[in-house]
Amino acid sequence: MSEIIFEVQHDEMEGAYTATALGHGIVTQGESLEELRQMVKEAVRCHFAEGNSAPVPKVIRLHFVRDEVLVA
Repeated sequence: MSEIIFEVQHDEMEGAYTATALGHGIVTQGESLEELRQMVKEAVRCHFAEGNSAPVPKVIRLHFVRDEVLVA
């Protein structure tokens, strides 16, 4: 595997970001985008180092999901 994709959601009420890996049991969060990026890298290293025979992905892709609310 050369790439892993995370779906990122921003909780506007809390201000935090949550990233969930697609196809893997990895979830992490951060108070800012910079903190989230660091937490994602750390979570990926930990996940693939813990007895996982798969190599650490070379690319981590963050896919940002944004909801837009319209008032009628």
